[in-house]
Parts: sequence; C-alpha cells; structure tokens
Amino acid sequence: MAVRKFSPVTPGTRHKVIGTFEEITASVPEKSLVYGKRSTGGRNNTGKMTMRYIGGGHKKKYRLIDFKREKDGVPAVVKTIEYDPNRSARIALLFYADGEKRYIIAPNGLKVGDKLMSGAEAAPEIGNALPLANIPVGTVIHNIELRPGQGARLVRSAGNFAQLTSRDGNYCVIKLPSGETRLILSACKATVGSVGNSDHALEQSGKAGRSRWLGRRPHNRGVVMNPVDHPMGGGEGRQSGGHPRSRKGLYAKGLKTRAPKKLSNKFIIERANKK
Repeated sequence: MAVRKFSPVTPGTRHKVIGTFEEITASVPEKSLVYGKRSTGGRNNTGKMTMRYIGGGHKKKYRLIDFKREKDGVPAVVKTIEYDPNRSARIALLFYADGEKRYIIAPNGLKVGDKLMSGAEAAPEIGNALPLANIPVGTVIHNIELRPGQGARLVRSAGNFAQLTSRDGNYCVIKLPSGETRLILSACKATVGSVGNSDHALEQSGKAGRSRWLGRRPHNRGVVMNPVDHPMGGGEGRQSGGHPRSRKGLYAKGLKTRAPKKLSNKFIIERANKK
C-alpha cells in the first residue's frame, strides 16, 4: 500500500494524493455477490429532502460483505483483493471448500492464495475470525461484534484496529481506535489483524470535482446565511455567528448527545480521548 503524489500540471493535481491500487487484483466484482444500489439524493420516501448536501455522484453497485463469518470449520482461499466504492477498506473474495463465495473486509497483509478459517478452532492468525475467548491477550483485532452472532459492528474502516487488553469474567476488555475502553462478551467474534488500506488517511482529493463524484454537494456554512435561514446567520459584515448550533437550534459543539441512562454505559470502562 502506498500513495501517489502528482506534479502540479493542473490546479486539480497540485495537492492531489491518491492510493496506488497496487494490491488490487480484479477489476470486476463477483456477480453473485453484487446488487444495484439506488441513490436517494438525501430524500425520504415522500420525496422530502431530509439530508442536505447529498446528491449526484457516480453509480455504485453494493457488494455483500460477510460480517458474521459464521461458516465455522470450513477452510477458504483468498481469490482476489478488490476495490469497494462503498467503504474505505479493500475487500477480499473468499472461495470456500464447499463451493460458496463470500466477500470479507481485507486485513492488512492479506494476499491472494492465503488460507483462512473461522470458528473456535481457528488459529489466531491474520484474517481468521474467532471468538474473543480464543484470542490471546494483546492481539490486534478488527471487525468486532457487540452481540454474539450479530455480525461485526466495530472497527471496520481503513487502517483501524483495536486491541484485546485483558479479560474480566465472561467479558473481554477492548481498547478501541477512539481511545475508549469497553467490555465485550467473550462469545463475540472478531477478526485478527488490522484493517487494510491504512494509507487512506493520507489521501487528498485535490479538487471539488472528486467530492462530487462521491455524491457530496457544496456545503455552505450557517454563518453566511440570513437569520431566517439559520440561527447563526445575519449581522452586519462578518459576524461570528454566536454559539455553534444546527439549523434547528441544537448546540453543535460540546453538547452531550448520549442518553445518560443508556444500558450499555455500564460496559464502558474509559471514555474516548477528548480532542
């Protein structure tokens, strides 16, 4: 994995930094694991715009990703490493011994031809999915379940990893990428290794057009609007706008939005690192 910088031939290439795609081995996805994805443009089922600054963008096909990894004891071979337009990470196509094909998120260091396994008997090696109870303390992991059999919910984006730091009865203590430390049931599955495409964080689009390709429309600030349009709008000249808040008046910076009596609070040992 690496990134490419461009000579400033045009204004768009002056600051452009993108991935090299050198690890990708196939350009066409597996047809049986793909279906069409219709974009909404930020509209709901009645046609009303509920999310602003969304629309346009290139057509995408959704790749069905196996986040559950429930084919325990069936060996699989990595056939291809592919690009996925729906996520920052790369995906890997697995051919199972019984003939089934599935996509998984490609961990760092996974190569075509590698053999993978899931289940309690699997070795704690890169790409293998097994219950947290069977993973050695100190191991770097990703694709972590919150409930047994639910499918991976945590640590799925490019370059991310968590660490299994200790055990506490039926629970394991996991340090998440945000800095939060929390308890997760030992029966929950996780995949060994970190998520691939770690250089994704170094990429720079270089021009506004690349954001449009991704379906992101121009986003104008509340401060530049009129008072009728936004709580932070109005004023003579360039006024600061007062306390940061949303268009509906909810405070945007520093207001705690997590429910104070949320049931999962008891599983959080240490909160995320404050920036």
